[in-house]
Amino acid sequence: MIPGAASPDLLKRAASLRAAEDFGGAEELYRQATTSAPADPEPHHHLAGVLVSLQRLDEAESSYRRALALAPRAAATARAFAVLLLSQGRYAEGFALFEARHELAQMAKPALPYPEWRGESVAGRKLLIWPEQGMGDQIQFARFAPVLKAMGADVTLICLPPLARLFEASLGVQVLAAQGAVDFPDPDFWVMTMSLAARLGVTPQTVPGAAYLQAAGSPARLPAGYRIGLMTRGNPHHANDHHRSLPDDQAERLRRLPANVIGLDPAETGAKDFADTATIIDQLDLVISVDTSVAHLAGAMGKPCWTLLPAHNLDWRWGLTGDRSPWYPTMRLYRQAAGGWDATVGEVAADVSKLLAGSGAVS
Repeated sequence: MIPGAASPDLLKRAASLRAAEDFGGAEELYRQATTSAPADPEPHHHLAGVLVSLQRLDEAESSYRRALALAPRAAATARAFAVLLLSQGRYAEGFALFEARHELAQMAKPALPYPEWRGESVAGRKLLIWPEQGMGDQIQFARFAPVLKAMGADVTLICLPPLARLFEASLGVQVLAAQGAVDFPDPDFWVMTMSLAARLGVTPQTVPGAAYLQAAGSPARLPAGYRIGLMTRGNPHHANDHHRSLPDDQAERLRRLPANVIGLDPAETGAKDFADTATIIDQLDLVISVDTSVAHLAGAMGKPCWTLLPAHNLDWRWGLTGDRSPWYPTMRLYRQAAGGWDATVGEVAADVSKLLAGSGAVS
């Protein structure tokens, strides 16, 4: 045991309680660790995460700042604190700290022999946007490619293959699929996808909110009547999927809504990529989705979308309160109530009934 470090056994027991979502018990043990080893940044870091789960955000911020004061180059702490700040709409400090993600092995930057773009003028310059993280992340941040083009940049966007055909048809920039060896023109600058908001100085008030993706294929053959697209599960490999995806009984409640409900899972539609899914969404009246890439796609297309958000480990981009998002103006957010999904799904079902009754009370 390193002199001055917290007891490994104490930290292990606290971590077990946190994994079991006994946040009160985990808090007690982590506080014991911070008291017994006040100069060890690790228990302060973990305590902050527990306090976030307990919705005691001011205390969480203090713990993160204490951990960073003890270990200023702790990338995991900086990234976790960044997520808290971003969820509060504090984008300037949040996005700056979010750059620490690249110091983590699983999020390391590529070793490209070109200058990284830090916000310099891009007029008349070639700019390469490098992909990172998941499909929803890339859809969310693709909005900045046309912005950069309008600033005079010659933009090349690399993306995951299932997004390539959709982006190529929508964004007005050169799009390359990140598959095997990718040949691209030598850029003057390059930038990571999720660094674009920071480089452009975006705030919650200045997020470009207009629709920027569109259907590119032939219309799908869908039944007549009011059409609701439904996505009740996300990627099962996502770290928070057990919280964000609906249990079978709640998913079934939504499938039985009094409308033509169309499942948007590619296993149901036969969609080969996001361009195929976009042609289906384009013909829908409403999309109802859990927090997954389909919600991002519907929002990016300007389609009315009701997104169901989990109470635990909520993604930063949806903020902490409210039913609207600056990232997708046509989206309505339904936040999970304490005790499970029953009340939230019931609210969605009731609002669908109002909508179909033509009350105009829901949008």
